Formats: sequence, C-alpha cells, structure tokens
Amino acid sequence: MSDFLQTVVTFRFEIAAVILFGIGFMNLLLQKNLIRKIISFNIMDSSIFLFLASQGFIDGRVAPIIVNGVTDASNYINPIPTGLVLTGIVVSVSVSAFFLALVHRLYKKYGTVEFDEIIMLAKKEAE
Repeated sequence: MSDFLQTVVTFRFEIAAVILFGIGFMNLLLQKNLIRKIISFNIMDSSIFLFLASQGFIDGRVAPIIVNGVTDASNYINPIPTGLVLTGIVVSVSVSAFFLALVHRLYKKYGTVEFDEIIMLAKKEAE
C-alpha cells in the first residue's frame, strides 16, 4: 500500500472529523434557516467529539479498569478524552435545547424561521 493510503487509513478518524467539521461550518455560514443552522452546529460538535475520542484511543490497549489488582499503566488508554467527550455531549445537548427554544419563540413571534425574514420583520417592527 502506498504511503498516502497508509496515512489515510492510519488517520481515518481525524480526517473524518475534519471533513465533518468543514461540512458543518460551511452549512452554518450558508444556511438561512435557523433549524438548519442548529443541525450544522450539532454536526460540528459531533466532529469535535469524534476527534477527541480518536485521540484517546490507542490500538492494543484497554480501558483503565483495574482487575485483580493489576496497576500496570502501560496497558491502558488515556481516559481524559473520553471524559471530555461525555462532558461535551451534555453541554452540546443543553446548548441545542436552548437554541431550539429561542427559534421556537422567534417562530411564534414572527411566523418564520428564516433568518433574513426575521431581521426584516424586526426592522419593520422597530420603526
């Protein structure tokens, strides 16, 4: 196998995370629908979680669970990225729920979830 393909296979999770982040970021910038912006934000979050989880995994090592008093640390993966991912998921769900609540309020007030229309209606209302 060529060096390029070997590198792609070795870093497949990191490459997937970067591609997903790019997709989420571009959609976040280009979409006018607020629900689609929230979905794009969630894609970006998921890509970061994938990246962090991939950094904590090492082939051939196991989770740091002590069995029969064995404390040889050279056999374990790093548990910190996994903890960061779990914490990030909780924060991400909370932020997404808050965003959805805001969009719901905007929809009740303006009757649309399109960002440009909301701005236009808010300007008219301010006059």
